[in-house]
Amino acid sequence: MRAAAFAELTGPEGVRIIDRPTPEPESGEAIVDVESRAINRHDLWVLEGGSAMVETDDLPFVSGLDVAGTVQSVGEEVTHVAPGDEVVLCPIETCRSCRFCREGPENRCESFSLYHGGLAESVCVTADRLVHRPDGVDATTAAALPTAYLTAYRMLQRANVGATDLVFIPGATGGVGLAAVQLANVLGAQTVGTSSSARKLDRVKSLGLDHAVHGTEPDVLREAVGEIGTPDAVVNHLGGPYTDLGMDVLRRDGTMVVCGRTAGDRSEFDVADLFRGHKRIIGSTMGTQGDLETLVELVSTGELTPEIDETYPLEETASAFETMQDREMVGKLVITS
Repeated sequence: MRAAAFAELTGPEGVRIIDRPTPEPESGEAIVDVESRAINRHDLWVLEGGSAMVETDDLPFVSGLDVAGTVQSVGEEVTHVAPGDEVVLCPIETCRSCRFCREGPENRCESFSLYHGGLAESVCVTADRLVHRPDGVDATTAAALPTAYLTAYRMLQRANVGATDLVFIPGATGGVGLAAVQLANVLGAQTVGTSSSARKLDRVKSLGLDHAVHGTEPDVLREAVGEIGTPDAVVNHLGGPYTDLGMDVLRRDGTMVVCGRTAGDRSEFDVADLFRGHKRIIGSTMGTQGDLETLVELVSTGELTPEIDETYPLEETASAFETMQDREMVGKLVITS
């Protein structure tokens, strides 16, 4: 079978199309013929050599978290799925024995990890991590859900966002940012989003963003958001200086949820404002399999339509990463068969 592998950790030019043996399932496993797989910043981070989890000895490395397709075969003791089932993979990996795996939520597992391997024609996965796709939920749409939309959904849940709330989303044109805008709309909330690109902001406004703020300078954004309102929640996938910004604009007793560090590994904020304002900063990573099932159902009922910016054949995976590196897309980039 073919796979788009990372032969060098040098960026998009390091991608090679290679041949690998078609996997065989062991007990508890399933083989999925992949029809679509979305790529994420996480994959690009690995490809650019920014991840300690992949070293030269691991090359060629096949990344890819977000997988949708059809079950080809199953191993022994698999009852959850059968050959021919249309599925999407929940890409979280857990120990299934720590207190968070026992009591939930499972994404807080003490040994939490992520599946990799989706940039191939067929994949071997833990069978009970597969979520059934109802009629009408195609593979390309489903592949957009597991990382960006799953992460954003869990963040909004942790901030207890509901109808009439105002949600501030710096970087609203990124994958998690756009997903947060769309899901906040599903919950009946209002959104304030920022971006360095007026063109991309216009695109996100057409997808449901209520208030668009063009710019990246925290002081400018702080004033602009203040003129719009006082957010009940902040969805922060950027980190760095945007944590202080989020704290400043957040209402008394509000919540900021942080899932990323694109803008910086370290943040400073006013500690007195934190405790005097009874504000909360919460960390969050991905979500649960139950969350993914909810998202698939929202797509099935027409309440949510993940935004797909562009699709590419497997042979053009390097081009997809070039587009991601240039930050020109709004929505998901999906590699098809």
